[in-house]
Amino acid sequence: MKTVVVGLSGGVDSSVSAYLLKEAGYRVIGLFMKNWHDDSVTISDECPWLDDSNDAMLVAEKLGIPFQTVDLSEQYKERIVDYMFREYEKGRTPNPDVLCNREIKFDVFMKIALDLGADYVATGHYCQKGEVEVDGKPVYQLLAGADANKDQSYFLCQLSQEQLAKTLFPIGHLQKSEVRKIAKEQDLVTAEKKDSQGLCFIGKVRLPDFLQQKLKPKEGVIVEITAQTAREKIEALHTESEAGAAVALSDVATLAQKPKYKLTDGKIVGKHQGAHYFTKGQRKGLAVGGTPEPLFVLDTDVEENVIYTGQGKEHPGLLRSALFIQEDEVHYIREDLALQPGEVREVEARIRYRQPLQKAMLHKVEEGMYVSFDEPQSAISEGQFVAWYEGAECLGSGVIS
Repeated sequence: MKTVVVGLSGGVDSSVSAYLLKEAGYRVIGLFMKNWHDDSVTISDECPWLDDSNDAMLVAEKLGIPFQTVDLSEQYKERIVDYMFREYEKGRTPNPDVLCNREIKFDVFMKIALDLGADYVATGHYCQKGEVEVDGKPVYQLLAGADANKDQSYFLCQLSQEQLAKTLFPIGHLQKSEVRKIAKEQDLVTAEKKDSQGLCFIGKVRLPDFLQQKLKPKEGVIVEITAQTAREKIEALHTESEAGAAVALSDVATLAQKPKYKLTDGKIVGKHQGAHYFTKGQRKGLAVGGTPEPLFVLDTDVEENVIYTGQGKEHPGLLRSALFIQEDEVHYIREDLALQPGEVREVEARIRYRQPLQKAMLHKVEEGMYVSFDEPQSAISEGQFVAWYEGAECLGSGVIS
């Protein structure tokens, strides 16, 4: 009999995962991860992780499976929280959920599970695992969840073959409504529980409040850039590149560049409390009124502490047709489909969770990889992940540089 350790989070998805595995004849152990216990950053007096761990315990009791809590808050702080602060300080926008899966759930947590004698680790993610044979060896596929509205393959885009080999996704073939139905039929305490929002670890925390714990407020100015100025800047980049030789690739490299703004390019329209609190494409929190269309963040300069904004979500300063990933940040889930320098591949890609897949090309170069899109993309943000797909299969990903 194979043993599976389920990460019981106290939510309905992981509860039903544990139930289905038990029904399928596995020996199931429930493990709750405690990732955070700094109460100074939670918004309300509710203590979400305590409630969650309690719900996880009740589910384990109901299913008659062993249960324990593991405290991973130290590793969490080192690998996720500190990394997030460093990224925000550099003016980048990290994705804690992708990192949490790569660094905690499928690394630290997985090692603990395997030490407990587990053959597999299971989570309540809405994605599926496939297997194909390449050169006589099994190769694992990360496939989108059957519920298109809930597909979480993007959050797992940094997983490796070793991690996938040991992972099960028991609810990936189900719709969310079916998962809730099973939970109700089994009378699980989590059946009606709302899906958790907020950062993957802290529960009910607003990101700016969280960031303010470490990154001190520092007053700076908000500058508005006209659409005309942005267009001129973008055109200037293109003329520079056309002087170069190799056209096709240099074009992509040019498209991946972003215009650099300076104070004299626009007019000061307000003040902010720290450029490092803001991300590209952000609209809320600028508190500048009186413009015909709302202002969106085009770019932030954390060195000079300036936020550059533009009116309306069609502002040319928000749009870019290509991005770059540095070599050490390029990650293949399907290592057998890795590209060699000079190779190009047609794929579909997304730069954020829930974004519909976009037609794109991968261009491999020595220094890393360019991803170019058929349609310009809005608010490509450094530090976020781009994930590329073929049909329902996620093939790889990288950090936007």
